[in-house]
Amino acid sequence: MDHIADTEFERSGEDGHEGERLQLVTFHIAGEEFGVDILSVQEIIRPMQITMVPHAARFIEGVINLRGKVIPVINMRTRFNMPALDRDSDTRIVVMEFNQKIVGFLVDGVSEVLRIPASTVEPAPPVICGIGSEYIRGVGKLDDRLLILLDLDTLLSEMNAEAG
Repeated sequence: MDHIADTEFERSGEDGHEGERLQLVTFHIAGEEFGVDILSVQEIIRPMQITMVPHAARFIEGVINLRGKVIPVINMRTRFNMPALDRDSDTRIVVMEFNQKIVGFLVDGVSEVLRIPASTVEPAPPVICGIGSEYIRGVGKLDDRLLILLDLDTLLSEMNAEAG
């Protein structure tokens, strides 16, 4: 599976034949469910005071001070051209470290930690809910729902290019 080759896998199943599994943190944005590799997630926090940054890219909500570290916060609704929504008690910031960069994703809510068989992940179609396939590592087929797996490398690289 080339489209998820650099994601951490783990062996599961008592007999060792169940295959490789992805361990993901899942969250939702505008009713869609997304997942990222659990090893990229540092922590999940409630929104705190966000300081706006003048002349920042439109999707950068601002920065937060998290235990002395200044972390940019990306509004994922804005990033994916989804309608704005007021924050509520479910809103969270998913703090991630990827390629030695720390960033927070402002999301509507965090769902759960999942372990899914790698065999259930298919390549992304050209466009999913307005998000270009270049940002999507694949789509996981669960029993009654689909899970969009984000490609953090492409997403954060492009964000840096647009913000810089």
